[in-house]
Amino acid sequence: MKVLLIREVPGLGIPGDVVEVKEGYARNFLLPRKLGVPPSPHELARFRNLRARYQAEVADRHAHAQALAEKLQGAELHFPRRVHDKDKLYAAVRPQDVAREIGARFGVEIDPDRIHMEPVEKLGEHQAEVVLYENIKATIKLVVTPAA
Repeated sequence: MKVLLIREVPGLGIPGDVVEVKEGYARNFLLPRKLGVPPSPHELARFRNLRARYQAEVADRHAHAQALAEKLQGAELHFPRRVHDKDKLYAAVRPQDVAREIGARFGVEIDPDRIHMEPVEKLGEHQAEVVLYENIKATIKLVVTPAA
């Protein structure tokens, strides 16, 4: 069955694409969730404009993510923490802490799920990777110091 996609469906296509899918997938998943519609001439004309807007939006997101990656690349974030027993921290530095610090320092809200790192449980310098958009990434340095 042919379906005209209204929204982006990962692994299937972007808005404006006409894709061939199994009838059950279209009837039980795509159509009820309003991810696609049957491709009539009226709908095809309507979504030609949507596709152009979508591609412009994707290009804008890509440019914004690239600019942010350049700002973040090599940035050094400081985290003062209380310590005990040989430089072990009472509270580890987690992606949520890094996202909060990026928001405070750069004024940009980042989802903690986009920050790839192991929880930091010792003093010193550590690395974290921030995935901003598809294949655009920035590596930041985390410096954990004892709290005064």
